[in-house]
Amino acid sequence: MNTRITDKLKDRSEGICELCTAEEATTAYAVSPKNNDAIENEVAICKTCLATLETKDASQHWQCLAGSIWNIEPAVQALSYRILYSYKDQEWANDIINSVDLDESVTNWALSAFQIQPLHLDSNGTELVSGDTVVLTQGLNVKGTSFTAAKGTIVRKIRLVPDNTEQIEGKINDQTIVILTKFV
Repeated sequence: MNTRITDKLKDRSEGICELCTAEEATTAYAVSPKNNDAIENEVAICKTCLATLETKDASQHWQCLAGSIWNIEPAVQALSYRILYSYKDQEWANDIINSVDLDESVTNWALSAFQIQPLHLDSNGTELVSGDTVVLTQGLNVKGTSFTAAKGTIVRKIRLVPDNTEQIEGKINDQTIVILTKFV
């Protein structure tokens, strides 16, 4: 998500694009998967860099990342690394990537854009998404309560457990419970 540049970000960047350092910074660019809720997640970029981020073959412009990869701000490092990684098959980009030893958390942040998110699948192999309605395929004892969820119970508006693809959350009898995906 892109927003107008804040005074704090403008001060940090001295009003100059933190990627190319050639033009005035006009946009606060949030480095995904983080958002614009903190200056630490943003990079001040110019109109040219913003437009170039959307262009497929812009490798000539990104030669400037040889400087920005050394910026002290982790967001600038992560975005620079992410862009360079997308050109890693080109020698110039690979040379820049290999010239710097970034903190592992910055590298993971940068590479998060290239990772495929694991899927939550039901017992039939169908992908589940938040908000789905599911049916229990067997009776389940609900821990911490005095009831059993019967086979065939409908669970509406499920939520995916983000760090475990084998679990979803749903409400049964006004109780939010964790349900294993293999039972829906």
